Amino acid sequence: MGNETVLICEDTLDGVFTGIYEAYRLKKDNSIESHDLIHLAVNEPFSQKLFTDYISIETNLEKSEKVSRTLKKSLGSVTYYNLCLAASSVFEDKADAVYHTVVLGLREQDVNVLDRLCDSYVQSAFKCFRAANNEVCHYIEFIRFSELDNGILYAKINARHHILPFIMPHFADRLPANDFVIYDEGTQVFGLHPGFKKWYLVQGMDFDEDSLTYSQAEKEYRELFRRFCGSISIEERKNEKLQQSVLPLRFRPNMTEFN
Repeated sequence: MGNETVLICEDTLDGVFTGIYEAYRLKKDNSIESHDLIHLAVNEPFSQKLFTDYISIETNLEKSEKVSRTLKKSLGSVTYYNLCLAASSVFEDKADAVYHTVVLGLREQDVNVLDRLCDSYVQSAFKCFRAANNEVCHYIEFIRFSELDNGILYAKINARHHILPFIMPHFADRLPANDFVIYDEGTQVFGLHPGFKKWYLVQGMDFDEDSLTYSQAEKEYRELFRRFCGSISIEERKNEKLQQSVLPLRFRPNMTEFN
């Protein structure tokens, strides 16, 4: 057995896919016996292991796109989408789990590779996918838009995982004619959708939420909605434990009916 190699990539989907590309290139160029000797990480480890080489790699969109095309072609669109979700989670082991799941899927030509839960790497990748996918499903239901004075619809989320790119297509399909913005406070990323145009992501903008002004109609509808939610509740049948299991507390600060 030779030295192990850890490739440290950027904590983004393109960063992880670039890492996968570089891992395959490294194995080929150095005639490394097995992919088991190569690992991916999204953060520099606090303590380094003996007999292990650590290499930082830069994100390359062209290399990332090549990996995307290969995964779509060989593993199918569903597995590709699920692997993208796994790579967008916040777990420390996500990059290595996705990389070795890809290795197994391509080697076996198995479009259902995420069903091979007897493999430890697949288990980890599935854990990452499931957590991110659950949050996508929650936010699709729980996002509340507000109308600004200029007619733009605005919503704020605070997601644990980097899921904004997976939420935007749903609302772009549901609201094709509307100008809307979804702001992820955790990552400080904006999803922007101009009416009848393609949506895109923006990061690094200066933003002061207190400067937003809501339309008069929005203020009236907010009050009506809060009164409606209060009027239909039955105090004697209140079950906070059940309510929290259906609608966790962490989603409520940005929901109109709980403000």
